Amino acid sequence: MSGVVEISWDGVCRRRLVRHGLVGVGKAGVGEVASAVAGVHGQVMSAAEVGIAMRTPGGTRGDVREGLWGERSLVKTYGVRGTVHVVAAEELGLWVGALSALPFTGLGGLPPEVLMSEGQIGDVLGAVGEALSEAELTVDELTEEVVRRTGAWAGDPVMEAFQGKWPRWRQVMHLAGMRGALCFAPNKGRKVAFTHPERWVEGFVPVAADEALPWLVRSYLHAYGPSTPQRFAHWTGVGVTWAKELFASLGDGLEKVLVEGEAAWVVAGDVDVPEAEPTGVRLLPYFDGYAYRVGNQPLSLLYPGVAGRAARGNFQVLLVDGVAAGLWHQRRSGRRIAVTVEPFTPLTPARHDELVAQTERLGEILEGVPTLTLGPVTVGSHA
Repeated sequence: MSGVVEISWDGVCRRRLVRHGLVGVGKAGVGEVASAVAGVHGQVMSAAEVGIAMRTPGGTRGDVREGLWGERSLVKTYGVRGTVHVVAAEELGLWVGALSALPFTGLGGLPPEVLMSEGQIGDVLGAVGEALSEAELTVDELTEEVVRRTGAWAGDPVMEAFQGKWPRWRQVMHLAGMRGALCFAPNKGRKVAFTHPERWVEGFVPVAADEALPWLVRSYLHAYGPSTPQRFAHWTGVGVTWAKELFASLGDGLEKVLVEGEAAWVVAGDVDVPEAEPTGVRLLPYFDGYAYRVGNQPLSLLYPGVAGRAARGNFQVLLVDGVAAGLWHQRRSGRRIAVTVEPFTPLTPARHDELVAQTERLGEILEGVPTLTLGPVTVGSHA
């Protein structure tokens, strides 16, 4: 195809390693890191702390906590796919504007007798926003306020939970975050707490969809491009047809390229490829490797051969030269951190030295003393 830039798979790996801060760690702060990777999965905060800190020079989990609860350069909220994410505070208005504009595909997976009507959903989201505009509340305190403002039906214990049942309204807790009525606040003792973004982020205002959606595509393509509407749909959890229409609406703002002969897209003009070959060893924590997989495709290249095992669950991934090359796990006892790494193929002496350095860096991040063992990782995914 005349005039279309061609990028090799190695070139794609080079771009993504640099964009994700996995080689040549620069001087970025924690907010800049979250922005560069289009949000960090925050369901397991200890993993998010590692994922962010490893991308900052000399960063530790304490720096991430300060960014969240002290200087507030980070915000913990609900992001793409309705999952917990840590995002840059200065971009929260853009995130909310974009996520609010994504097509609502319903609350699938719940029995009809549990589901709320469209009107009830609106009532609950309004009640959540009103309650949190006045205070920082635990989920139990928020439940009391939602029930007081909407009715006893919202508190019916009908949702299956880990131990017991959750109240009906909680099926839309993620929507409250995505639409800007809720974000996380510092824990109250051992209990998770929430507040309204307007109380937490100075100057928070949701950005209009016509500005926020193009920004979301550009942010995704910066971190994960070259990519396609199909992969963007996977990342956001929307339908492929809608994603294709969104890409098409951006017109000259996007540029088609060829990756190993397959069409993909980047932000217009963003076709540069770092000269250095993809290289380096990294220990990606839970959800970091998962996000790298969800955003980066195709799996056959990112998780070659036996590494496909790591693609079937949310494992902690050993990344070598931009592709999955093993699993790892850590177990903490006081300040001691026992790190077990299972490479899928033997490591060269140079790669082993890099792994040792990564293990030492992990100890710095977690503020502990690590030991490294090469051997099988026997825990399941997300353990």
